[in-house]
This record gives sequence, C-alpha cells and structure tokens, in this order.
Amino acid sequence: MRVFDCHSHWSTKRGYVFQTEEELRNQKTIWGTAPEFQTEQEFMDTLRRNKVRAMLDLATTVLYPMTMDQIRAEHDYTFEIQRANSDVIFGHWLSLNPRLGKDALREYERAVAAKAGFIGFGIIGQIKDGLPPSDPIWDPFYKLSIDAGIPVLIHTGLTGIGQGLPGGRGIILDHGHPRHIDAVAARFPELKILAGRPAYPWQDEMIAIMLHKGNVHYELHGWSPKTLSPALKREIGGRLQDRIMFGCDYPVLKYEMMIERWRGLGYSEEVLEKILHKNAEAYFPGANKKSQAN
Repeated sequence: MRVFDCHSHWSTKRGYVFQTEEELRNQKTIWGTAPEFQTEQEFMDTLRRNKVRAMLDLATTVLYPMTMDQIRAEHDYTFEIQRANSDVIFGHWLSLNPRLGKDALREYERAVAAKAGFIGFGIIGQIKDGLPPSDPIWDPFYKLSIDAGIPVLIHTGLTGIGQGLPGGRGIILDHGHPRHIDAVAARFPELKILAGRPAYPWQDEMIAIMLHKGNVHYELHGWSPKTLSPALKREIGGRLQDRIMFGCDYPVLKYEMMIERWRGLGYSEEVLEKILHKNAEAYFPGANKKSQAN
C-alpha cells in the first residue's frame, strides 16, 4: 500500500530536527531511536523503498536562531531537492517566527510562488518564548493561507522538544492545548486546519473539537499508534475515519515500524487505506492526481 506522510523531517545533517548534542542524546530517551544522518540520496531512497510521499516540516527555522537570509537559504536548499524528487517529496510545512512581521509574510509568499511542491504553513507555539496559535499575531498568516487556498498545520499535545530538560527548554506546554485550535477554527471558518500530533493529555478535548469544527482535520505523527487513547482508537475506526491522516515523524520514528503498528490495531483494510493515503490525497490539492500518476 502506498503511504502519504503528512508530517516528517529531513534526515540529512543539515535538515535534522535536532541540532544540539543534548537534544540528539534525548532522542534515544524519548523515542527509543538513535540519530542517524543520511545523504540526500539515501533519504530519497528510503522514501521510495517505503512507497512514501511526504510533507516535510522545516521546523529548524524556528527551533534554532536564524536570520532571514539563513532561513531563505534553508528553504532554497530543500526546494531544489524537492523539484528533483517530487515523486516522494510532495512539499513542505514552513515555520516562521511571527515576530519577524512582514519579512516572514514575504518569505511565505515567496515559498508558495517558488514552484517547489506544495507549501503549507506550520505553527509551533511550543518553542522558547513561543506564542500560542490563537494569538492575533498569527492572523496575517491565517489570512494569507485562506487567500492561497492552502491549509495550516497547528501542533498540539505534548512535544518531545525540550522534554526531560530543566525547564523543558523554556517551553510552555499549554501553548499546545487544542483550545487554541478551537479558537482559530471559530475565528476563521474558511481556514483549513490540520492539527498535528496526538493531543495528549487533552485527547478528549481534541475529539470534541473535531466533531464540532468541520474545518479541522488531524494527523497523528510522533507517537506509536499503540499508545493512542482508547477513545481516539474508536473514533479512527468510526466517526472520524475520513478526517484522520498518517504522520510518521521520520527519522525519529521509522516507516517500517509505524506502518506495521498501524496494521496491528485491527482496522479494516478500507479504514487503513483512508488513514495511510486516501484521506490525505483528498485533502491536499493535487495529491491524488500525482500519486496515481506515480
């Protein structure tokens, strides 16, 4: 079965989601996997071997200090490789600090116009000195996304960034509470919102928001499906089966393991097809046509 991965990261040393030695050591503690850097070609080969088309999260541009020139260079690096490997890289989630104001908005516009696959906007409120997604400072990015007809990815639930470190790297977990997604969905009913990550420990609240707000969908990266709450597992096979999508969080978690564990949950083949590719192909403009062509 082909796979559409709504959320993973670059596995190259330059694009790896963790950059400090402390965070790289913490990967083993939290996810049980060791950091392994790949070349660009090795990364593409991994995606092809697993029949994956991926949306890759460029979170490093907000997790680590970067100037706008550095951010543009990072984007151009990933865009160039995407153009040559569009069969496996569908596109990218851009993350930009809203405090950069018009410079950040212009970079978002530049990336959308760059013709380097699908571009969406990813919001991570849980960074040091971060801002919750419901803060009005994000509104220009929401409005631009509505005008462009593309979704935003809003992270929710417990983050592994800073987990176990003193002070959690200055991150306030409540900035990932799904209440912020509820507020944004109500304020911008035209906005397509993809909630990212299981919303632990607020999973029931996230289910309620999904049932109430028709413009919210859900991708489940970063956690083994075996650890999902019983309520969420029921909804995946029931009322929400058309609005939940697969996210791997590669390279922190591996495709072979994640797909095997999804298959081990006992869902029908029809539900698995929806989760692993059909829902995403219906959600992302152009994804269904391109994946069938491949």
